[in-house]
Amino acid sequence: MKKRIVAAVLAAVMACSMPLTVMGAETGSSAPWYAHGVNSLVTAGAVDAKADLTAKVTANEFIRYAVTVLTYKHGVDPMKVALEEGWIREGELATPDDAITRGEAARMLVRAFGQDSGESSLTAYAEQAKSLGLLHGYRDGSLRADEAVTLREAAAALDNVKKLRLASISDNGVDPIPVEDFMRNPGSLAYQISSDGNYLTFMAPWENRANVFVKNMGGSGEPERVTSSKDRDIAGFFWKGDTLLYVKDNGGDENFHIYSSSFNGAQEKELTPYSGVQAGLVSLLSGVKDEILVTLNKENKTVFDVYKLNIKTGALQLVAKNPGNVQGWLADRNGNIRMAVVSDGVVGEIMYRESDKEEFRSFLKLQAGDEVNLLGFTQDNQSVLAVSNQGRDKAALVRFDLQANEKVLFEHPEVDIAKAVYDSKRDRLLYAAYATDKVNLKFFDSEFEGLYRKLMAKLKVSASEIGINDYNQDMNKFIVSVSNDKTYGRYYYYDSTTDQLTELANLSPWLKPELMSDMHPISYQSRDGLTIHGYLTLPKNKKPENLPLIVNPHGGPWARDMWGFNPEVQLLANRGYAVLQVNFRSSTGYGKEFLNAGNKQWGRNIQNDITDGVQWAIKQGIADPDRIGIYGASFGGYATLAGITFTPDLYAAAVDYVGVSNIFTLLETLPPYWETFRNMFYERVGHPEQDKELLKAVSPVFHADRIKTPLFVAQGANDPRVNQAESDQIVEALKKRGVDVQYMLKDNEGHGFNNEENRIEFYNAMIKFLDDHLKK
Repeated sequence: MKKRIVAAVLAAVMACSMPLTVMGAETGSSAPWYAHGVNSLVTAGAVDAKADLTAKVTANEFIRYAVTVLTYKHGVDPMKVALEEGWIREGELATPDDAITRGEAARMLVRAFGQDSGESSLTAYAEQAKSLGLLHGYRDGSLRADEAVTLREAAAALDNVKKLRLASISDNGVDPIPVEDFMRNPGSLAYQISSDGNYLTFMAPWENRANVFVKNMGGSGEPERVTSSKDRDIAGFFWKGDTLLYVKDNGGDENFHIYSSSFNGAQEKELTPYSGVQAGLVSLLSGVKDEILVTLNKENKTVFDVYKLNIKTGALQLVAKNPGNVQGWLADRNGNIRMAVVSDGVVGEIMYRESDKEEFRSFLKLQAGDEVNLLGFTQDNQSVLAVSNQGRDKAALVRFDLQANEKVLFEHPEVDIAKAVYDSKRDRLLYAAYATDKVNLKFFDSEFEGLYRKLMAKLKVSASEIGINDYNQDMNKFIVSVSNDKTYGRYYYYDSTTDQLTELANLSPWLKPELMSDMHPISYQSRDGLTIHGYLTLPKNKKPENLPLIVNPHGGPWARDMWGFNPEVQLLANRGYAVLQVNFRSSTGYGKEFLNAGNKQWGRNIQNDITDGVQWAIKQGIADPDRIGIYGASFGGYATLAGITFTPDLYAAAVDYVGVSNIFTLLETLPPYWETFRNMFYERVGHPEQDKELLKAVSPVFHADRIKTPLFVAQGANDPRVNQAESDQIVEALKKRGVDVQYMLKDNEGHGFNNEENRIEFYNAMIKFLDDHLKK
């Protein structure tokens, strides 16, 4: 198919890479054959406008040009990108500072065009490049594969690849898919398997709310619903013996309570019926009948104590009292509270005790910026696994003995380790996960790695697309999930004893992957020299030229965007928008220094990173500068307001979803259970007294007179993080000035719209709003 496309457009590009003497003789074009390609490199900043076009190009230079022209990864090492893309392989360019030959360039071009047939020589690659229209021969018909490439030849050849890629795109787009299909509740999800392997548990819609169902794997009957929530989705569930335990909040207030249900769903009971109290799980207490360890802020709303909870009666027994500064607790494999993380929000320490009869003592001091995430004790309770950035920039997977001696098990030079999975029954560390552009795994157990790779082969997916979500006690029955940027998700059941793989569910069978849009990893340099990573999703069957663009800053800001399926991004792309997601400074996953670079930079360098991303997309020719919109939730909502306040000429439309408008009132109304983190907010955002002028300068509500961009605001009335007053303030200020502002307030929602009907209403309104302002 691609070769037919090449043939159709060959006449348009035939003149682009031949030597000047030949082209001068064979064409009457006023512009030189290399002009367009050279102009592209100059515009992108890859070469100087006065560069010698007949100069020989080194391999390093050619790779840099290729990465600039053919990818969106413009902020990282080009050689690394070329290796990741498969354009070059280890050892092929032994001396990259030497001039690259036409044959070596041809090999890269053929691979970049996806037409590598395993050619046996550089001459063969040159012939293949010629047949594809990427390179052309000399007057005598020779390709001179061993001769050096000049700058103008490199520019023209890369321009050929880009033109042929664009020629394969129809530019017709795709038919609009209803908003409801993107925002309706998914099919059954969150599959788990019982420890004996005989039962599957999952969530599925009932009365438009996610409820829990159980299926007997040995029977042919229909799954049985065991919960009956009509007001709110079940937020999560787990088993303790023959009792199902689940959690949900009330109208988005985030005060999650624990409920129980009998195996057949006949009896449901609220186990933590305390108003304004949030419950959390500490330990299932394996081997202890009918009891679990939970945290509750029952006595003091600002801190969490540990209780033993009887799941049959709801009876509580205090196990560990919080003195007022404990942010987290860790139980050992026997269910004894052995560690506590204490902090004033900036500095702290990890405390340890041998048994619950002893006092806690200092285990590890934590300085500002140190993060040690305790994963759990090993099977023998003699070591603790953790992810730690103490003494390093990137968080590593480590093991501490009980004297706090650290052993590094795995670290990555570019990003933090995100998590690790440990099998306590077998006392095996299975793998660690980290996210570069996509999720990657480092295996520690060869048997588990073999299983993983076997499933990857069966399902024809990469490690970034597959997960082993659960398995039984004998580790021979598994729940497997598959998801990527164009597939919401599928669940499978795998029995290793029979090697049978059975599909359990498709989260959104109504969304066809072939109609979804590709999510491209990107990178660029910020104005002060930081490398900013992110993602660009381009509308299906549309050329990436002069598109309306939505920049979608993430929440947090101490979080990050990831590669994978995102319903709202796919909805926007389906409507013809390019979507830019930026992991600006203060995003997690890129190390301590990058995180700390965002301290007290709300509305300043964080916002500059977002603005620089938009300008990058404009410079690449992807985005129409007159049709730029910004949409974000939570901190992303703040960034939306900051964007239209401090760069009012950049955006033609804006959507603020549960966003902050006044940092003073944000800090005054933190949820009570965030009190131990208050100093962290002062350190990373700003102190309301010591940094008063800064916070006033970067709070959009105080500068509403600058806002002229049409704005749509959405808010949940029960939001405990960003109170309704945040949205009320900015809406009132703008309406007084006559600015076009639309406001959607939902009385039964919190920090984002969880209920299906509200989600659908919001996204329908958002699409109409954006179309009205960006597609005129």
